[in-house]
Amino acid sequence: AAKGGKATTDKALKAKKAVTKGTFTQRKKKVRNTVHFRRPKTLSLPRAPKYPRKSAPSRPRLDQFKIVKYPLTTESAMKKIEDNNTLVFIVDKRSNKNMIKAAVKKLYDIDAQRVNTLIRPDGEKKAYVRLAP
Repeated sequence: AAKGGKATTDKALKAKKAVTKGTFTQRKKKVRNTVHFRRPKTLSLPRAPKYPRKSAPSRPRLDQFKIVKYPLTTESAMKKIEDNNTLVFIVDKRSNKNMIKAAVKKLYDIDAQRVNTLIRPDGEKKAYVRLAP
């Protein structure tokens, strides 16, 4: 026989035994510490969309032309302009003071010192825009 005859026969016998009997030994039972079953955390991959869900970005609902509707030209409004350096506008009801300030700056290139607002009984919003000195 060859030099390593005993080693090869041992190996062959082990292989034969593994095939006939199977390689698994006694399985150990997992110890459960609680009565509640917690679903295991599985792999969650990041989204890889095939196409964009929105074709174009949505434009802002209220731009400066939508915010400032028109200036008010009543007698009391004219008096405010002369005495208090204040312009009076009818504005969109959904706009806030910061929006009004920005819209007036964009439209008329004037700096507003402060903006006071009120909602008139007819449901319109009135804005008093005090101009910066």
